[in-house]
Amino acid sequence: MNLFRKSILVGFTVLGMAAAHAQDTAPATGHDKAANMEQHRAKMSEMYAKRQARLHDQLKLTAQQESAWAAYQAAIKPAMPDGPRPQRGAFAKLSAPERLSKMIEMTKQHEAKMEAHLTALTAFYGQLTPEQKAVFDDHAMGGKHGGHGWRGGWRHHG
Repeated sequence: MNLFRKSILVGFTVLGMAAAHAQDTAPATGHDKAANMEQHRAKMSEMYAKRQARLHDQLKLTAQQESAWAAYQAAIKPAMPDGPRPQRGAFAKLSAPERLSKMIEMTKQHEAKMEAHLTALTAFYGQLTPEQKAVFDDHAMGGKHGGHGWRGGWRHHG
């Protein structure tokens, strides 16, 4: 009988822990969702700044290279999306040709951002010494370490 009570006690404990975990991981709604998104954006911004500061320190830039670094950073800084985010259901309501057209439009915007990034990167990279280029190549955009690849900002597609 004592074993039976212990089993019930353990069972209720596990159920209580599962319920608490489910409550903590429940999807955010309404105001909570917006607050969570802001927290996520702030965290991403902080991580981005730390990565850039670490790369800056590793490059050991000269005073003459600092202006090129500043211009490069200004050009590649991830931008928050312009305007309100489209409603998920609105995209589904479009016809197939309209959806494909929107997808092509988003791809062109993403490509334009990547072209601007390449221009800024090329200008900055040209200011680096061979040793600095090796450091940059190893650490920027995943480098030889792999990583998740460059995504052009906060989201996969801008």
